[in-house]
Amino acid sequence: MSKERAELQKAEAIAAELFEEIIKRNLIQSGITEKELNTKIYDLAEEVFNIKKYWHKRIVRVGENTLHPYDENPPNIDVQKDDILFLDFGPIIEDYEADYGRSYVLGNDPIKKQLAQDTEKLWHIANNFYKSNLDVTGSQLYKYCVDLAEDFGWQYGGPIAGHLIGHFPHEQLDKEDKTNYIHPENHTPMSSLDRAGRKREWIIEIHLIDKSKKIGGFFEQLAG
Repeated sequence: MSKERAELQKAEAIAAELFEEIIKRNLIQSGITEKELNTKIYDLAEEVFNIKKYWHKRIVRVGENTLHPYDENPPNIDVQKDDILFLDFGPIIEDYEADYGRSYVLGNDPIKKQLAQDTEKLWHIANNFYKSNLDVTGSQLYKYCVDLAEDFGWQYGGPIAGHLIGHFPHEQLDKEDKTNYIHPENHTPMSSLDRAGRKREWIIEIHLIDKSKKIGGFFEQLAG
């Protein structure tokens, strides 16, 4: 295992601990806004883990806002008592980036619970496909994730199914350079090396939505 991958795994483990602490402290409650929850998580991360920097915007999406992919900025709304929501945080830990996303359900709505469970289930299926086909291109893996979502009765909610990750700041994610993304226009094998001849590390993300019910779910972490 390379030093970079070991450091990325360590950063992700701390991000996972942060998400566990969010649940332990019962921060996800109805009656607060997305921004208020975002601030509570930010404060917790600094207090417990000394996390002060993030390499991308911190995302809390609730209810109808879970339909929106990363690049959009929907209006701030309240968490409702039977809501579905997801968190997407990219903390920088000892100069290495993590990118961690999870979905949560308040209440007992079976469809929302299934949606949240399927985001994780489909992530593992997609990750196994990637590990078994290391020369797969970004476009091929994106199509695989879109087809997988439809096979399970959902739609795929985002224009990408993942991206590069690394030492901060990692290889510049120029939005015009699709080889940095698991994207339908990336026809380069994901196993190709970076400009310095090093192995590239990937985040796989799964964003499932049901447009008719106006709900979505999200799951992401380090691939491989």
